[in-house]
Amino acid sequence: MTLDLQAIRAQFPALTSGLVYFDNPGGTQVPNRVIDRMVDYLVTKNANHEGAFPTSQRSDALVEQAHQAMAEMLNAAPDEIVFGANMTTLTLHLSRSIARELQPGDEIIVTRLDHDANISPWMHVAEDRGCTLRWLDFDVEDCTLRLADLESLLSKRTRLVAVGYASNAVGTINPVERIIELAHQAGAWCIVDAVQYAPHGTIDVRRLDCDFLVVSAYKFFGPHAGVLFGKRDLLERLFPYKVRPAPEAPPGKFETGTGNFEAIAGTLGAVEYLASLGPQTGEATGSLRDPLGLAMESIQDHERHLSRVLINSLQSLPGVRIHGITDPGAIHQRVPTVSFTVAGLHPRNIAAALGEQGVQVWDGNYYAPAVTERLGLEADGGMVRVGLVHYNTVDEIQRLVDTLRPLLGRS
Repeated sequence: MTLDLQAIRAQFPALTSGLVYFDNPGGTQVPNRVIDRMVDYLVTKNANHEGAFPTSQRSDALVEQAHQAMAEMLNAAPDEIVFGANMTTLTLHLSRSIARELQPGDEIIVTRLDHDANISPWMHVAEDRGCTLRWLDFDVEDCTLRLADLESLLSKRTRLVAVGYASNAVGTINPVERIIELAHQAGAWCIVDAVQYAPHGTIDVRRLDCDFLVVSAYKFFGPHAGVLFGKRDLLERLFPYKVRPAPEAPPGKFETGTGNFEAIAGTLGAVEYLASLGPQTGEATGSLRDPLGLAMESIQDHERHLSRVLINSLQSLPGVRIHGITDPGAIHQRVPTVSFTVAGLHPRNIAAALGEQGVQVWDGNYYAPAVTERLGLEADGGMVRVGLVHYNTVDEIQRLVDTLRPLLGRS
């Protein structure tokens, strides 16, 4: 199925601004459906939870519906879905509970390709509990994990493997299914940071068999909210750091304090939006899973085309070096997040110059300093990051190139 870009872009009010939004890995724009869900919540359902009055009951029903929608998006059960502020906060919260399960001498494996939100929490746990932190490296030539090294890092003392589904810095899609399999063979749990993969592909926690997986709604066209999946038996087992009246059963025992219910409503809207891009059969099954899967297939086809155009266009410019996978035959191994450097030009200056012309890109390390340190780029300001999603177009890529070319000439 081919995406109707004109119809899609018409659903995003921000896209009428004339700006080119290539800052998507840091946060996507939102469609009307998300805005409408949030406004409706604040107008007709705005109340705290578990009240005996109508607005509270409507609020609780909406939150339950959002749990169901996220469960269908991830192929989980609703009571395995925990809402929170963002991926970082949820992971830090979870890490405190997991730390109680660990003993001095236990081992934790992290990767140098990850966002720091899936590294620092485990560094803190290792320091607090006397555990050993081990690092899985990546190949600097194409920014792919050295998977062959993982087996030598795993041992009978390994308790946790933390890995990203896709790199927010260089776009690499990691072989998470194999990593999870190896972790389980060693008797370890595996937590997957799927924040950067969620806007670009189908996630199936049952097929992956991951123990925990975290996403952020504002990276898949929703508001600022985070979502944690955890296997039911593990959520039941782990000790929650919560106030005493809070629920004893998951997911409530990990949803501490009053929830950001309007953001949860917006997250429901984001899942509904993505599902709306899939074929609509007219059958009122109520499930979003099948249309979501078909929609993500169409999104991947479109984004892989955009990736090829972007990489080819950047490679045609003098002095540009792309860090990550560039082989046209390996496009399926990356998301459309492309980072580059230019000899003699600071990434911040490039980003600022593009921003003055309405082309929005990120520069720096994007909270993934392990990547820029390993590439030897941290001291030089990191990289320029161009992050595409399905509402972006080839014309926008051409605008980027046309804006970038004279800047490179002046260098």
